[in-house]
Amino acid sequence: MSLTIKDLEQLQSQNPDFRMELVEGNIIVMGPSDYESDEIGSRLLTFLNIWVMPRKLGRVTGSSAGFILPSIETDETGGDPEKRNLRAPDVSFVRAERLKKTQRDFVQLVPDLMVEVKSKSDRLKPLQEKIKLFLQLGATVGMLIDPDKLLVTVYRSNVEPVVLKDNDKLTIPELLPGWELTIKELWPPEFE
Repeated sequence: MSLTIKDLEQLQSQNPDFRMELVEGNIIVMGPSDYESDEIGSRLLTFLNIWVMPRKLGRVTGSSAGFILPSIETDETGGDPEKRNLRAPDVSFVRAERLKKTQRDFVQLVPDLMVEVKSKSDRLKPLQEKIKLFLQLGATVGMLIDPDKLLVTVYRSNVEPVVLKDNDKLTIPELLPGWELTIKELWPPEFE
């Protein structure tokens, strides 16, 4: 049985505490993130918003914002819109000119930047595949943050991924000109 976005919306309304995605007609229930992974995602979200908001560059969202992705099918109709995938990256950025007004619904677009933060229970391959799907559908940049190895891998279409660590600088000039972040700033501080 292949489920639809309407099915997902109904299940979500019946189970508002669950985070869910629709992948190839299957509903995937997302477990809660471990504390460290969520803190890293929140830190990145904060660093991005500090740069994006005063410059009115676009919209930054967290792991609960759902994106209805276009179909990969090549026919002219683009396939049944109800059977499309609905995915939620851990952190997303959409340029202002692509989403002038926020919506009280899932948005039907691919974010310009999508980020996955590896949780303790995540496997790398599905996260990498999710990033590659977003790039294939039109995302400009995808990032995978791996707290276990203290690495950030930056993906762009048709370019080898770039792996950053420690004092390396993360920049995204094609989306956020002038913004930079030292990788070690992502890792939660230790308090004395």
